[in-house]
Amino acid sequence: MLTSAPRTSAATSVSHCDVLSDDGTRVRAWTNDPDGVLAAAGAPTVVLCNGLGTNPWCWPALLDPDCGVRVVSWYHRGVGGSERPRDRSHVDIAHFVADGLSVMDHFGLERPVLVGWSMGVNTMFEIAARHPERVAGLFAVAGVPGDTFSTMLAPLGVPRPVARAVTVGLSRALSVFGAPLSPVARNLPIGRRAVGVLSHSGFMLPVRDPDVVAVAVKDFLSTPIDWYFHLALSTSRHARVSLSGIDAPACFVAGRYDILAGSRDLATAAERMRDAEYVELPTSRFIGWERPEELHALLLEFLAKVG
Repeated sequence: MLTSAPRTSAATSVSHCDVLSDDGTRVRAWTNDPDGVLAAAGAPTVVLCNGLGTNPWCWPALLDPDCGVRVVSWYHRGVGGSERPRDRSHVDIAHFVADGLSVMDHFGLERPVLVGWSMGVNTMFEIAARHPERVAGLFAVAGVPGDTFSTMLAPLGVPRPVARAVTVGLSRALSVFGAPLSPVARNLPIGRRAVGVLSHSGFMLPVRDPDVVAVAVKDFLSTPIDWYFHLALSTSRHARVSLSGIDAPACFVAGRYDILAGSRDLATAAERMRDAEYVELPTSRFIGWERPEELHALLLEFLAKVG
């Protein structure tokens, strides 16, 4: 039975396991249901395709013991305990798709609802395009189905070719020269004060639980900067996914003030699908931190619709 108003203290634990992907890379998977309580209660299971390099603490509502949703997810290659592949080129969206399917198989999930955030939206739509029989529904948060780097900075009025050139160029530079910055990033004092500064930067708005955000940011900064932007550069090559052949129901949730995934691009993506709805919230891209209850309510409504 679905619950409607979870607490957002992220009080529950997360359990991890290792899963072998198709090319032999070991990825670290996680679930919010370490004791199987949610599964035993018949809670629906979603597979979370998370934002690039991010972690469970980016979804505090789904870490609440009363959330009513079983989550299965994984860390990207070279992040959070997942292994770096022997071939450094094996870090594009196609490999993330293979990782996601391997995690689904490990947990015995034949046809779950996929939830995506940011670059994870690329991954889940690619899964739906390549393996439609494995997808029951698509819940997209602050992300577009492909060609993501061209849509970045659109809310600031930056033309697509310029936005792509700037963001790809920055990723290329930091993938080469970012290594010396990694120790600095890892040792930054991330606490309530730092989160407060971020929350008034325009990139992120005030959040519900600064302590949870601090944990998430600290974990995110543990990934070497050069490796993170190596991942980003690889994902920048992911072309727009054709939505005309995807029949699964979808919901797009946009942040009105998101400077990296403009709400207009999410709205037009929803218009190109046969069965999709579009919702816009007064947030940045960090909807799970800023409006956790509203985002969770939308997910529950979508799960009820999918059935």
